[in-house]
Amino acid sequence: MTLFRSRRWLGGIALGLVLTLAVAGGLSVVWLSRYRVAVHQLTRGMGDTIFYDADGQAWFRLDEQRHDVALSEISADLQHAVVAIEDRRFYRHPGIDPIGIVRAMFRDVRGGGPVEGGSTLTQQLARTLFLSNVRTYGRKAKEAGIALLIEAQLTKSQILELYLNRVYLSAGVYGVETMSEHLFRKPARTVTLPEAAMIAGLIRAPSVLSPWSNYEGALERSHLVLKQMREQGFIDADQAEAALRARPAIQPYRQPEDTRFAWAKDYLRQQFRNEFGGDHPPDWQVRTSFRQPVQDAAERAIAAGLQKLHRPGLEAALVALDPSTGDILALVGGSNYAESTFNRAVRSKRQPGSAFKPMVYAAALAHGYSPVSVLSNLQGVPAPENPEWAPRSAHGEQLDAMTLRAALLESNNAAAVHLQQEIGSRPVLELASETGLNDMPDVPSLALGTGVVSPLDLTAAYSIFPGLGELVKPRGILQVLNAAGTEVSYRASQRQRILSPQVAFQMTTMLRDVVERGTGNSARALGVRGPIAGKTGTTDDYHDAWFVGFSTSVVAGVWVGFDQPAPIGHDAYAARVAVPIWADFMKRTAGLLPAREFTTPSGLRTEDMCSDSYLKPVDGCPTYTEYFKDGDSVPSELCPIHQGSLKQRATQGIEGVFRSLGRSIAGIFGRK
Repeated sequence: MTLFRSRRWLGGIALGLVLTLAVAGGLSVVWLSRYRVAVHQLTRGMGDTIFYDADGQAWFRLDEQRHDVALSEISADLQHAVVAIEDRRFYRHPGIDPIGIVRAMFRDVRGGGPVEGGSTLTQQLARTLFLSNVRTYGRKAKEAGIALLIEAQLTKSQILELYLNRVYLSAGVYGVETMSEHLFRKPARTVTLPEAAMIAGLIRAPSVLSPWSNYEGALERSHLVLKQMREQGFIDADQAEAALRARPAIQPYRQPEDTRFAWAKDYLRQQFRNEFGGDHPPDWQVRTSFRQPVQDAAERAIAAGLQKLHRPGLEAALVALDPSTGDILALVGGSNYAESTFNRAVRSKRQPGSAFKPMVYAAALAHGYSPVSVLSNLQGVPAPENPEWAPRSAHGEQLDAMTLRAALLESNNAAAVHLQQEIGSRPVLELASETGLNDMPDVPSLALGTGVVSPLDLTAAYSIFPGLGELVKPRGILQVLNAAGTEVSYRASQRQRILSPQVAFQMTTMLRDVVERGTGNSARALGVRGPIAGKTGTTDDYHDAWFVGFSTSVVAGVWVGFDQPAPIGHDAYAARVAVPIWADFMKRTAGLLPAREFTTPSGLRTEDMCSDSYLKPVDGCPTYTEYFKDGDSVPSELCPIHQGSLKQRATQGIEGVFRSLGRSIAGIFGRK
């Protein structure tokens, strides 16, 4: 009985293994069938991933520098060098090399870690075209399966041609033809034996062995290539000895001649590679949010603005996005891509200065303040936990009391700090974090923008104002389609409620005042028309100048400064440095991005107010429309600045008597 049970138990295990293998085999067949069509498409040659602009026009390739050539256009020495160092049995294996795998495993064990990969050229091509570089057993299995498919459908010459045109060789260069042009200023068909060995030697560690940064390392690796070529009979002893004595002369790295739109292209390529790895399948399509005419306007505005400032080494960045979708319309990361590829629009973190103040004022409005709430005792603003520090206004003069609206349009430092102290730092920090401005410091000078932000993040944060309280997440890539036209990625517009529509609209009206009669009014003087709003920002000693402004159709942020913080110049306020660039961009795109009137949300009450005193107007007062949300206190006093009529003054006096009497009666009945 015990033997019978044991046999049944073993039989159950065996059946389970058979079923598992059958299921795994079936899944493998299904998985490989998905790649069969894509592999077959390789028979027509190397394709490429194409990026499309927002208008659906083909824009640029993922590997724009790569120049594909036929195998006959690549020197025999270079072909042999690559085969010798990367896959000595290339012409004899079916796509995977059991001998190479065993040898690699033996060397890995003896070396105490990964020493040799064991991948054939075909496996490397499979990984490059269809898989990521993540080292897992699952990826290796997929790699081997695709390699077998490639070998079954392509000839060895076709495989080698694809490989040599696609292989990464350092410094953003793909393919031996392009690398030959960069390194030696000659086509791949004319390289010498030492030059061919140097190119082939880069494949194993292109970043470490880049000849432009590690010539000796690249040369040493080329010597190993030559020894392998000699051992495998590709060259004779005399050729090897002569090549080992040579030191190939390399040329300086040459940036692409056409750097137009390079910032946008570089950003989109990086976004794609972040999601799909450093490699890619051929014939994919990437739909983007960028509009080429808007990108062109941004680049021209930056170039013209910096030229007028006449400051050698001065940099600038500009980001423009759609506040309703988060679509990035344009992005410029510096003054000259050919001189520096560092993308300041995305990667640079600088103090925003007063451009951060709208976050403080928005937090206050969300906590019961109105645009005409009064901040008092501003001449002696305390600074908790730091008594030696005191804020000061840019112009040196300080009123003792101001409304929020007046303080913001003048960018009054003391008022911003006092407001932060009144509501506390927590609401400000929470709002900043919710809008994507993370890791801001909890210090008394927070209101003055002493944290650090990138132009992209700050511009996106401002989308809560034209978005009526909803923050949009920036997106550059909208959709990715594979070679079969199947969608493999889609990024929907992401919106998040941060503020109430009423608070966001109040802030918009205050920021419109900044443009109409405050620190940003140079935008109007420079010819920008239509409903716009925004805020300037200038940091200590004029190290950074900002302007982030918006209409209903675009939010655009501009930063100007030096990479190593230094004064931009004497009195280099944002109004003189950043606003002109922003204004130029807005004028160039006025027809492309027309501004409509900002939508007033429900739940707001309007009152005519004096624009000087921010109180009830009398005859002779310049007036504007103020918006009050539920719970806001509406001023009842008449403007004391303008004379008004006798009737108005009398009425105000009578109303004052009745108010005083009412308070007295209430006080009597309220006593116990």
